Amino acid sequence: MTDVLVPNSLESESIFVFREVAAEFERPVILFSGGKDSIVMLHLARKAFSPAGVPFTLLHVDTGHNFPEVLAYRDAVVEQLGLKLEVAKVEDYIADGRLRERTDG
Repeated sequence: MTDVLVPNSLESESIFVFREVAAEFERPVILFSGGKDSIVMLHLARKAFSPAGVPFTLLHVDTGHNFPEVLAYRDAVVEQLGLKLEVAKVEDYIADGRLRERTDG
């Protein structure tokens, strides 16, 4: 048995999509909260562009319902990898009228 990891077809397709997005769009972002799905997406993006860095900004749409540990992990990953993170806070959008809260909650 070998210790070499061979990418599977789903991983290869994901890497292809990341590269196509980078080639076709001017300012793509990766939605990134620091949770498990975001970490997988970032891992795939890093593989897609290695040894260069990830050419995407990370975007966290902050609902205000986050565990502090997840936010701390998010910030640590961003700092460690030297990435750019934009945080859009839902409460800010409601406060300045760009977003209206639904009456049914």
